[in-house]
Amino acid sequence: LEAEIHELAGHEFNVGSPKQLGEVLFDEMGIEGGKKGKTGAYKTGAEVLEELAADGHDLPARVLDWRQLAKLKSTYTDALIAQINPDTKRVHTSYSMAATSTGRLASSDPNLQNIPIRTEEGRKIRRAFIAEAGHVLLSADYSQIELRLLAHVAGIDVLIDAFKAGDDIHAMTASQVFGVPVEGMDPMIRRQAKAINFGIIYGISAFGLARQLGISRPEAAEYIDAYFERYPGIRDYMEETKQQAHDHGYVTTLFGRKCHTPGIGDKNSARKNFAERAAINAPIQGGAADIIKRAMIAMPNALTSAGLATRMLLQVHDELVFEVPKKEIDAASDVIRTVMEGAAHLDVPLTVDIGQGDNWDDAH
Repeated sequence: LEAEIHELAGHEFNVGSPKQLGEVLFDEMGIEGGKKGKTGAYKTGAEVLEELAADGHDLPARVLDWRQLAKLKSTYTDALIAQINPDTKRVHTSYSMAATSTGRLASSDPNLQNIPIRTEEGRKIRRAFIAEAGHVLLSADYSQIELRLLAHVAGIDVLIDAFKAGDDIHAMTASQVFGVPVEGMDPMIRRQAKAINFGIIYGISAFGLARQLGISRPEAAEYIDAYFERYPGIRDYMEETKQQAHDHGYVTTLFGRKCHTPGIGDKNSARKNFAERAAINAPIQGGAADIIKRAMIAMPNALTSAGLATRMLLQVHDELVFEVPKKEIDAASDVIRTVMEGAAHLDVPLTVDIGQGDNWDDAH
């Protein structure tokens, strides 16, 4: 890839140097639109290169690919190999219980919660995590747990009924917000509704939604207004949660754990708005963290009581990863599902998606 970039440039240069890249693109190749920063060097950030690539320029597109691979190599490939334990031949992460305000576990040395999954190149890193001979890796992932918690804590009957019925929640939201029938729905419409569903949990703004969906800000604002018009209980929950944060300096999860909200009374509107969004999300994300930790506590005894040699290896937010002897796959799946789905009793059912494979990527 680096050789291809050099060929497009007409000579060798340091692809990792923004200064040299800017000179190649805008001085030597004469591409229009170059802007210089405070240092006097051309700006060559991802947004700049993406715009140039969209205009049909090959070299910026190749540089974006190079940067992705360089990050994968330095952050994961090289770093993970260096952290293999010589005795166990495995990498061993550490978890912090109180490193996040919401109560999510935080993984470090190495961080195994940020192993890439969204790109094909990134998924190759996951394929390097393999099961021991005679075993498979099993992934058990809570399905839409934060949306389910939102329906529960906000008491949204239409969403509760939809989850109980096993309906496609994103298609249902699309139908309600955009006024289109579920049957024969355009997948693009469903994806937009999915972005709204998950965005609402994080207090997304019209600007944020517009950027995510590639639509105008007024159109995004209309979508958000339509969502709250259809589900007014969600707006009520958000306002009540923000008020609790302002009154007490914290919000609570459904198990009563406090999530503190620093900055909620800040005079700076940007910091205050950020704290309010965090306050809205904390009971949802924090509740999900509480539930999976309850499942993790119960899991070892449940597996042992069932006479299984299956081992829990890893927690990645809403996912638990296990190493399972091949002869135990069905029995282990039943125990794991029972424990995870029974970790809390809500107005909506908790459901768990289970997959298995010889490596971590195939288990998804």
